[in-house]
Amino acid sequence: MLDYDIVVVGGGPAGLSAAIEAKKNGIDNILIIERELELGGILNQCIHSGFGIHIFKQELTGPEYAQRLINELNMLGIKYKLDTMVLDITDDKYLNIVNSKDGFLKIKAKAIILAMGCRERTREAIGIPGKRPAGIFTAGTAQKYINIEGSMVGKKIVILGSGDIGLIMARRMTLEGAEVLAVIEKMSAPGGLYRNIVQCLNDFQIPLLLRHTIIEILGQHRVEGVVVAQVDENEKPILKTEKRYDCDTVLLSVGLIPENELAKNAGVAIENETGGLVVNDLMETTISGIFACGNVVRVHNLVDYVTEEAITAGKNAAIYIKNLCNI
Repeated sequence: MLDYDIVVVGGGPAGLSAAIEAKKNGIDNILIIERELELGGILNQCIHSGFGIHIFKQELTGPEYAQRLINELNMLGIKYKLDTMVLDITDDKYLNIVNSKDGFLKIKAKAIILAMGCRERTREAIGIPGKRPAGIFTAGTAQKYINIEGSMVGKKIVILGSGDIGLIMARRMTLEGAEVLAVIEKMSAPGGLYRNIVQCLNDFQIPLLLRHTIIEILGQHRVEGVVVAQVDENEKPILKTEKRYDCDTVLLSVGLIPENELAKNAGVAIENETGGLVVNDLMETTISGIFACGNVVRVHNLVDYVTEEAITAGKNAAIYIKNLCNI
């Protein structure tokens, strides 16, 4: 049994920022648990610039932003465990964790900060008909393959969804020599930031088809094409508007879902519409002493806003510990 004042679940920008703020507010016995091999979360694969303008007053890449937080974490001497999975959390703040070094461990925390981030919606979540050939990726998975693993995912690309990561990957694929045939969006306006529309699509003459969607994916072993159609005001395909695009890869940028399974199993209330965790102004969930911040609460457009929210969670978790221990 290990005992900590605060355990932070997730070593991305939310978890790092929350732990740093708790430490600055007088709590020393803190542990971060991260399931990946490195701290930094999704920022490690976001090699484009545009991060840190609000927090650091500079335009940084994702890895540069993460490294600033990691440097401060190390300077403050905050402990962390990498390649470690949290199996479950109880409402009385016990955590069961496992990794290849320590095996199975049980941890007792006085307070917990949930910072697990979010996951991408898949093809199954939106129900695109067709066969199941190779060459269908979420945009974030493709980003990891290219920016972290150094592997291209395809040569002729169609992207479904105009969220920021889809727009950024349209540019990234083009810069890597692939041909992006179109970005398909079923809404009447793009979902990403205006600057990404300009910098990622307009600057590279990549078509954006609004009020369209993919109605079928073609191919047996590898994607051979997609069928695209216009949609009506109810987002239903309009007959006789179909058009085929010959491609070998489909990237899906169709939304993000807060990573809420651990919280749900612990009894934390979940927003029905968004899937995010219910929190009050202190970033405390419906269970006393369990706080949450970042994309597990709501999906943020900018990582700077994640840090700002995490600072609130870290500060109030520290206050909770001090009140609990009469410090």
